[in-house]
Amino acid sequence: MVTKKKQILLNAFNMNCVGHINHGLWAHPRDHSDHYKTLNYWTSLATTLERGLFDGIFLADILGVYDVYQSSVDLTLRESIQLPVNDPLLLVSAMAAVTQHLGFGVTVNASADAPYIFARRISTLDHLTNGRIGWNIVTGYLDSAARGLGLDAQVEHDSRYDRADDYLTVLYKLWEGSWEDDAVLADKQKRVYADPTKVHPIDHQGQFYRSQGYHLAEPSVQRTPVLYQAGTSGRGRQFAARHAECIFITATDKNAARATARTLREAVAAAGRKPDDVKIFLGMTVITDHSAAAAQEKHAEYLRYANPEAGLAHFSASTGIDFSRYDLDETIAYGASNASQSATQIAQQRGWTKRQLLQELAIGGRYPVVVGDAATVADELSAWIDEGEIDGFNLTRTVVPESFEDFIDIVVPALQDRGIYKTAYAEGALRRKLFSEGDRLPDRHIGASYRRPRGTRQEGSAPKPDPS
Repeated sequence: MVTKKKQILLNAFNMNCVGHINHGLWAHPRDHSDHYKTLNYWTSLATTLERGLFDGIFLADILGVYDVYQSSVDLTLRESIQLPVNDPLLLVSAMAAVTQHLGFGVTVNASADAPYIFARRISTLDHLTNGRIGWNIVTGYLDSAARGLGLDAQVEHDSRYDRADDYLTVLYKLWEGSWEDDAVLADKQKRVYADPTKVHPIDHQGQFYRSQGYHLAEPSVQRTPVLYQAGTSGRGRQFAARHAECIFITATDKNAARATARTLREAVAAAGRKPDDVKIFLGMTVITDHSAAAAQEKHAEYLRYANPEAGLAHFSASTGIDFSRYDLDETIAYGASNASQSATQIAQQRGWTKRQLLQELAIGGRYPVVVGDAATVADELSAWIDEGEIDGFNLTRTVVPESFEDFIDIVVPALQDRGIYKTAYAEGALRRKLFSEGDRLPDRHIGASYRRPRGTRQEGSAPKPDPS
């Protein structure tokens, strides 16, 4: 019996800004990231990624600024360290219009939008993309974002996830329970677009959110978008086990990836789901060319434009530590943080000094960097999948669009020759493509418990309370 090889999943990791992960490369003469304000930049990228059979484009986002390093935004502005940054959701319709299969994972802070409003926005995108939308659930980690939203500082780390749990409950009730599957008739002869007996209000009275009313959008292809999540702290893991379908992790080696993947899958199983109900993606930077020597030359060229200090400023915001106050080889006091706990844990485990951080953050950020020809890169990615027990990668950009074009033209054929990357897209919505099941949430997912059975209200009778 022939065992089918595991297929690598790929997202292009990007952001609606100039500098994303690999800072300083915007100054490279072949880099076009300063064109991020134009539709052509994004539609061209989308068609390129679909040509390379990428599963999706994963769009990061923040609502604040990186002002921890030197207690200033000066370096952030000079190097455009995710500032300025535009709204990622507004890119999706344009990219969807020029593609048929590419998925879209958009980051939206669950603390920033009322769930009632956000539910309609995502349903609209699910309609317009024909079921290709995903949501990367974040709870925020920047005090600057909290101040912009009218707070003095971020809500305590674990409490942010408590709020997000309540937020998701409102969304599930709206997406899954407000409209029955056969509510829309669109019958012109009878002049009935939607059957009033099959559209139901929700009444949510939660710890953090209250919402009464009808979901404003009719059922979309997926109803609930594919749910992405990136927190691997203790509370983040608990949240992921309950909600996430795709989890974005950071690991500096394959052993660490395997340990994280196993812990996550055990948590998912403990939550009553199947361990493979989640797809685990690792952040990765790839620099490739047609020969090993050319790839190394390209890497060296990129390093000449990279700004490690800008990477350190980014990392300062992630950890809440102002590294500018430390000497190069001074011991850094990593401790509990109300920012990104997973980022702090990695630095603490490695015992990184400022000098080591500058080396690590020059290119790659907190993610591994693979440099080599097609065979080298394909072998290394395959090893990460097998030894790290993960499912795919969020590929960071270096020089745009060169880095994605290089990967597609050089590495993708090598992956296909090894039988570990698709040669054509599967049909169906994003969730079906990723999991080879249905377009909608499986019954074992917590969100499915909010579906309303057919025929729960007779015509003329009072609404039945929503499931809670």
